[in-house]
Parts: sequence; structure tokens; C-alpha cells
Amino acid sequence: MKTINHKPSTFLSIANCQCPRCRQGNIFTHSTFNLAQFTKMNERCPSCNFKFEIEPGFFVGAMYIGYAMSIAVFTTVCVAIVILSNFFGFATSVMMYVSSIIIATIVMIPINFRYSRVLMIYWFGGEQAKYNPELASQNK
Repeated sequence: MKTINHKPSTFLSIANCQCPRCRQGNIFTHSTFNLAQFTKMNERCPSCNFKFEIEPGFFVGAMYIGYAMSIAVFTTVCVAIVILSNFFGFATSVMMYVSSIIIATIVMIPINFRYSRVLMIYWFGGEQAKYNPELASQNK
């Protein structure tokens, strides 16, 4: 019987913070919800030995992705406040917007940090970060 290897979904691999090359190994060592260690990354993929920091300072560019994600959070919070205040009829103030944005930003720090780095690897990792089905099939 012939086995068919399906390419793992790029979206699911990004959502699960998995290696872009084999899509099996974890990029981070701990859970997003482990607030003491959510920043700890594996230096290399445990499955295919891909080095995540492709060059020194590679993840500096992730700050720009993180900035864009923060702007999306700011915009979402402001739009939600406007919609909810109109729907429920309560008054808004500048302080409400500022405090809501600060709280949402603090809550989103672990997610923003992780996904900005994961997206940096997937989008700007170059040829060495492309999915390689041979590596994926070797590690099964």
C-alpha cells in the first residue's frame, strides 16, 4: 500500500510555533502561558537541527512585526470601545481608551513576542527556512 505524505498546513505550523523547515519541532521551549519563561527559544529545532536565529540580530526585525501586531490590538480595542459604548449607551473618556489599550497590550505581550518571532522566521527566513518534506518524513 502506498503512503501519501501530506504537507503540513503553514497556518497550523505557525499557530503551533513549529519549525518552518520540518514543521514538527517546537520553536519555543515552554508554553505561552508560562509567564516566567515564555521568551525561551530552542537554539535549534529538536527534529531537524535547523538553527532558528539564522544570523546574529535576526530577530531585531521581529520588532517591526510586533509593532504592527500592537497597532492591530490598539485599533481593535478602540473600535470595540466605540461599538460597545454606542450599543450600551455609556460615556467614554480618554482615560478609558488609554487604560484599555495598556491592559490589552500587557495581556498580549507573550503572544505578540512569540508570533512576531515565528512570523519573522517564516516570512524572512530565506531558502533555508523553506519546508523540506524529506526532513519531515525522516523524523516520523
